[in-house]
Amino acid sequence: MPLPVQLTRAVFAAIAAVALGAATFAQQAAPAKPAETPKSVKAESVTINMPEGMTKDQADAILNELRQIRQLLERQQATAAAQLARPATAPASDKVKMSVGTGWYSMGRDDAPVTMVEFTDYQCPFCRRFEADSFAQLKKDYIDTGKVRFVSRDLPLEFHPNAPAAAVAARCAGEQHKFWEMRDAMMLDTATDLGPDSILKYGQKTNLDMTAFSACLKDKKFTEAIKKDTADAGTLGISGTPSFVIGKTDKSEIAGVRIVGAVPYPVFDSAIKDLLATK
Repeated sequence: MPLPVQLTRAVFAAIAAVALGAATFAQQAAPAKPAETPKSVKAESVTINMPEGMTKDQADAILNELRQIRQLLERQQATAAAQLARPATAPASDKVKMSVGTGWYSMGRDDAPVTMVEFTDYQCPFCRRFEADSFAQLKKDYIDTGKVRFVSRDLPLEFHPNAPAAAVAARCAGEQHKFWEMRDAMMLDTATDLGPDSILKYGQKTNLDMTAFSACLKDKKFTEAIKKDTADAGTLGISGTPSFVIGKTDKSEIAGVRIVGAVPYPVFDSAIKDLLATK
């Protein structure tokens, strides 16, 4: 039988907030439509029939995720209200500039004419969608042909508790020259389990020296570098994943465009072609 789950008013508000955010994103990408008269809805609670076979633990996990999303949205709303009193630091348009740092994990030729920087969260389903749907094609068309240098940076979101440890794990694998292999192992596994035991299994799957890998995980030596990536994302007006900066390759600064979300491949293709055509 389907499992009925009683949602409290707070969690129902979280669902509404998530739905509103999704609708806002869709409106940015779709042509404007005539405004409709809003309807008033009053609800104290709602019963959702979960799919056949879903357990109570799985339903509770979904509710917990929604609560965390609601808390994050409330914090973002408070921050936005506080910023009204001072000039905004985020760029007003999709054109951005970012400084080039050291120690970035990159794929492709260092002298490729275009650089594409991704800010990612290993627990983010949309990052996984980009990895599965667009990355392989980008690699074939542009990275492997020497036209694009692809850079991976970290932006673990607050409501994804395993994302920070996964980011550390990828960098620890990088110490053994296996960053991209570990990244793929965590991103492409449909189980999407990034708990401590699973991260060790990914390390074994990637043929890492497990003694050195385990020691690196415990040391958490990359925590500050990950915080730096997160701070840099904020200065670019980036708060969600996956997000990208695509611009002309330069030793000190990348000037280009910001793309937010797991958009279809033609969006990346068009942005890259525009930059390649620019003298």
